[in-house]
Amino acid sequence: MSNYNKVIQILQDLHTAYPNYNMGRHLATALDGYGDIWGLTDKELLFALEKYKAQLEMDIPHTDDEEIKKIIKEGMDLSNILKEEDGEDY
Repeated sequence: MSNYNKVIQILQDLHTAYPNYNMGRHLATALDGYGDIWGLTDKELLFALEKYKAQLEMDIPHTDDEEIKKIIKEGMDLSNILKEEDGEDY
């Protein structure tokens, strides 16, 4: 399959997975930071869309109340988290 067709496939996959997002949103977000995209190759566009799609798939909303409470509790005790990571006492 050509890069062009892969781009079309990813756009279709994104539309299916995120029907509330329009194509402009997908493209604008995927290409943010690329500057002038006039000469962007199909391969570069494919890479940007694949990266964007992977980021969307990893961005899982935290809606479970217990999970949110745990995140907040851990956030309130950052000094202990830092100790565990560094292996040092502060």
